[in-house]
Amino acid sequence: MSTQDFEQELRAIVGAERVLADEPLAAHTTFHIGGPAQWLVLPCSENEVAAVVNACEGAGVPWRVLGLGSNVLAPDGGLPGVTVKLAENFSAVEVLPGGLVRAQAGATNEAVAEAALAAGLAGYEFASGIPGTVGGAAIMNAGAYDGQFSDVAVEVRCLAPANRTGASGGDNPDNKSGSGEAADGNGGPGKAAEGAIVTLSASQAEWGYRASRMMREGLVVLSATLQLAPDSPAAIRARMDDLRERRASKQPLEMPSAGSTFKRPEGHFAGALIQEAGCQGASVGGAQVSTKHAGFVVNTGDATAADVLALIAEVQRRVHEATGVALEPEVRLWG
Repeated sequence: MSTQDFEQELRAIVGAERVLADEPLAAHTTFHIGGPAQWLVLPCSENEVAAVVNACEGAGVPWRVLGLGSNVLAPDGGLPGVTVKLAENFSAVEVLPGGLVRAQAGATNEAVAEAALAAGLAGYEFASGIPGTVGGAAIMNAGAYDGQFSDVAVEVRCLAPANRTGASGGDNPDNKSGSGEAADGNGGPGKAAEGAIVTLSASQAEWGYRASRMMREGLVVLSATLQLAPDSPAAIRARMDDLRERRASKQPLEMPSAGSTFKRPEGHFAGALIQEAGCQGASVGGAQVSTKHAGFVVNTGDATAADVLALIAEVQRRVHEATGVALEPEVRLWG
């Protein structure tokens, strides 16, 4: 199939206005870094997501899934193939009876927390300031301030791609595609049919620290259902405001970044190790270890992905030399 014919197939699936050719990824990541995606595609339904992925698989075109891009470093040279964006185009939030909230993968954590607040439901306040989507939170088991996604999630609805040849995407990060098995449609472990949409229970999601079965097995998160608890909207708002103020006082929210750059090593805090190694304020090109919070690499204005990668490597080297601890990036490195 020619490139032109493949683009026409994408347009037939989602509409011409939702297929963006040579779209700068810098405009779709919170780092404000990244060259052009060959195609950025904006599906609005589960069927469209499945059809786009199946079209890529059938044509042998590489693909990946992106949310708000809040935990992604996109390459300077851009990306071949299809970047499937699940953000405002795929962001419905529904409050259900019994304290349940169902959110599509592109719904922001803030939007879900606000919907829960309006319904007098508590439990998602911890995520209200995490700058990503529900899809990313599910994939990464996002957490902050003594809460994590697995504390409240009861099920996750996913697409199991036929060949899992895509690559991870993200917010926190966002969605994932790779290789492996998925659960079957009725809840037991097993091989999913090609292109099947499956539902994983909380136990089947196998969440760990910044990890999940969805990440490991290459499933695209479509939506998640949360179990929350009744509480006073005033009390919920007070907790959300307190967490927002704490985050703003400690984190460099005023500068482009991808959030915490490194995972927390067991028994340590990454930021403290980076300070101990004398790396706070260190820079390469336009990338800098934040002077406000050493756990963040920020874009001071003109950083490239190459700058960020070089700075990450330098911080890893110096921290290991000074402390013996190997830092592992939490930001997803595309390309």
